[in-house]
Amino acid sequence: MASKREHEKLLTPGEVATIFRVDPKTVTRWAKAGKIGCIWTVGGVRRYRESEVMALLRRGEQLARPVQSKAGA
Repeated sequence: MASKREHEKLLTPGEVATIFRVDPKTVTRWAKAGKIGCIWTVGGVRRYRESEVMALLRRGEQLARPVQSKAGA
């Protein structure tokens, strides 16, 4: 019996980029930095689990920008 993860929708870097409003190369950099998980297809390309991407979006993850402290706080 196949698990839910095996049938989950996988997104391309371009689709993830559209969701986060960034360049697809930024998504690839996030994956290399471990900020977002990816899987490799048999053809050797990255794909991203839709559930993980949407969870990051719901949490409001600041993937593109480093956290900055407030001056004088």
